[in-house]
Amino acid sequence: MVGSHLADYLLSRTDWDLFGMCRWRSPLDNVAHLLERANAGDRLRFLYGDLRDSMSLHAVVDDARPDYVFHLAAQSYPTTSFSSPIDTYDTNVQGTARLLEVLRRAKGIDPVIHVCASSEVYGRVPKDKVPIDEECTFHPASPYAISKVGTDLIGRYHAEAYGQKVMTTRMFTHTGPRRGDVFAESTFAKQIAMIEQGQIAPVVKVGNLDSMRTWSDVRDAVRAYYLLVTINPHPGAYYNIGGDHSCTVGDMLRHLLSISTRKDIKVEIEQERLRPIDADLQVPDTRKFRSHTGWKPEIPFEQTMCDLLDFWRARVKASGSFLTR
Repeated sequence: MVGSHLADYLLSRTDWDLFGMCRWRSPLDNVAHLLERANAGDRLRFLYGDLRDSMSLHAVVDDARPDYVFHLAAQSYPTTSFSSPIDTYDTNVQGTARLLEVLRRAKGIDPVIHVCASSEVYGRVPKDKVPIDEECTFHPASPYAISKVGTDLIGRYHAEAYGQKVMTTRMFTHTGPRRGDVFAESTFAKQIAMIEQGQIAPVVKVGNLDSMRTWSDVRDAVRAYYLLVTINPHPGAYYNIGGDHSCTVGDMLRHLLSISTRKDIKVEIEQERLRPIDADLQVPDTRKFRSHTGWKPEIPFEQTMCDLLDFWRARVKASGSFLTR
């Protein structure tokens, strides 16, 4: 999701040539609208690589010779990390180390590097620490969150030890069109779209609805990432980034239901959707980043949710059946 929106933003707002790294088996649905440009070599190329294969990273870096690197790649699904922790650690922790080592050793380049950690590093935060600032203690609540602690620390280590121009972000919940269906708000929107099309019974299956989240739009997030690397970048800096709208996952679901064309939808808790442990107070203090860059969110929560639901309506109508995961 994020990489595709970042590509959209950079193609429209800069004159940069872009290189997107993908695995040979990577789905291209989210960049389908960009493939014609890539085929024509119009400021966009896709290079094959894998964070778990150092040789492929060397090849990608040698080909792209980047001035800026946005390291967004990860096994990014917290729930999946409980069943696949080793894959998550290898991809996110060692993958980040491999990439930064390749960039460090590449001759003739010194790129500005954005390492994307996550607000999940903070995990279960006591109420007296909310809103969460950058100095809050890490208390990760999933293998994914643990892996992002490693990602965060490796990025800062490379800045301090080797002088690389690495900055780390801890982005709080961000969503919108193209969001993967394993995330709560996106699976809710997908199920509602399937119900509206008559594909499934009018029941939305959910997990924990009590967790507090602060929501921002992915299109605001990628604008923040651009400002991060272009406005007086500070090597070794680390920032919280997030929106202004805080509500529980349940409140978010109620809003999606309120804009559905169906008014008979019920909600049902499904045990397999519940995490063994959850980060339940994700409310950030983002003053440090906003003060440095002047960034602030522009797209309201209601627009984000409407666009997400419309995205799934279009996909369901065009593509037929989906799993209800």
